[in-house]
Amino acid sequence: MSETIPVTIISGSLGAGKTTLLNHILADADDRDIAVLVNDMGTVNVDAELVASDSELDVAGGVTELSNGCICCELQDDLETAVVRLAQNRDFDALVVESSGISEPGPVARLFTTESRAAALYRVDALVTVLDTRQFVDAFSGGEPERRGEAGDRPLSDLLVEQAELANVVLLNKADLCTGAELAEAEELLAALQPDAETVRTEFSTVPHDRLFDRQLFDPDRIDDLPGWRRALEGSGHGHGHDDHHHPDEVYGVTSFTYRRRRPFHPERVAEVLRRLPAGVVRSKGTLWVAGSGLRVVLGQAGQSVRAEAVGPWIASLPEVERDLYRSNRPDLHWHDTHGDRQTELVFIGTDYEEALLRDSLDGALVTDAEWDRTDQFDGPFPDDQGAEVVLREP
Repeated sequence: MSETIPVTIISGSLGAGKTTLLNHILADADDRDIAVLVNDMGTVNVDAELVASDSELDVAGGVTELSNGCICCELQDDLETAVVRLAQNRDFDALVVESSGISEPGPVARLFTTESRAAALYRVDALVTVLDTRQFVDAFSGGEPERRGEAGDRPLSDLLVEQAELANVVLLNKADLCTGAELAEAEELLAALQPDAETVRTEFSTVPHDRLFDRQLFDPDRIDDLPGWRRALEGSGHGHGHDDHHHPDEVYGVTSFTYRRRRPFHPERVAEVLRRLPAGVVRSKGTLWVAGSGLRVVLGQAGQSVRAEAVGPWIASLPEVERDLYRSNRPDLHWHDTHGDRQTELVFIGTDYEEALLRDSLDGALVTDAEWDRTDQFDGPFPDDQGAEVVLREP
C-alpha cells in the first residue's frame, strides 16, 4: 500500500446521534468506498437495500459489504488487530472509527500516531464529536447531569469536556430542539474548551461529507495542546511570575483566568474552596501545590464534577542526585531558588461568576506565614500515592 488510509474518528455520548451519523455515511458515501468500524453491529441499522446481493452478515467476521462499495465492520478484537486485518483484506478509501459512547477519542487517535502496525497503514484525518446540544448545555447548568455508564462511573460532564477538548469538528446535533440562546451558549462553551474546533449545527446528524472527510485537520504533534485550558495556561506565560492572568471576553462572554502562586495550599481549606466552585465555572484544570505532600496534584473539574489526582513527585522533593539529573535534562524547567518547581497553576473557564471572589477564596486557602513551618503536620483529602485519585465533588 503506497499511501496511508485517512481515518475519521467519531465520538459522542450515548444518544447524541453517532449511530444516525454512521448510517448517513454508509447510505450516502458519494464516490468514496468507506469502511466503518463500530462497537456493536446491531446498533447500526443498515438499510437492507444497501446490503450487497452477494454479501451476508458474517457473524464470525463481523463484516457487512454494501452495494455502494462501503463496508460495515464490528469490532471483535482489539482495535489495532481489527484495523490492520481490515486494511490487509479489503480495499477502501477511508476508515471511520466509532469511539465508544463511554470513552474518549484521544487513546483511539494515538493508536494511529504512534509506532504501531496501524500507524504504518493509516493516518488520522479528523476527530469528530457529536453532541446532544441540549444535554451539553444542561450538563454545565448546575443541575444533575447524567452518568455515562455503570453506577459510580464519572458524570457525563467529564466525558463531554474530554470529547470536546480534543475535537477538530463538533456537531451540535438536535439543534432543532434548542432555542437560539441555547445554541449560542453551546457555541460559547465550545469556543472556550477548544478554540480551533469547527462547530456545525445539525438536525438528525445530517452534515455534508466535505465537513467530515479529506479535512487534514488532525495534527498528532498538537493533540495535547488542543484544550483551551492548556492554551490559556501557556498564553499567560507558563511558569513565569506569580500573578493571575485574565483572558477577556473574547468569545460571547465566556472568560478564563489563570491563577498562579508559589505558596502551597492548606489541604482542608483548598478542598473546601474546590467543593464550592461557582456554578458558572464550567472547566478548570491545572496543578496544585498542596502543603504536606511531595506529590504534584492535578485538578480536573467539569461542571459539577471535581477530581484530584496525584501524578508524581515534585522534582524539588527528589534526592539531590536525581533532582540534579532531572534539571540537567530539562533546561526549560522554571526553577525557583527556594521552592524549586513547586507552584500552583490553574486555569478557570466559565461565565457569570465573580473572578475576584474566586481568586480571593483561593488566596485565603494558601498557608499563612504562621503555618509555613508546620506544613508537614497537615492532613487532608488529597491522595498520598502516585496515580491515586479522589473525588472532591460530584453531582
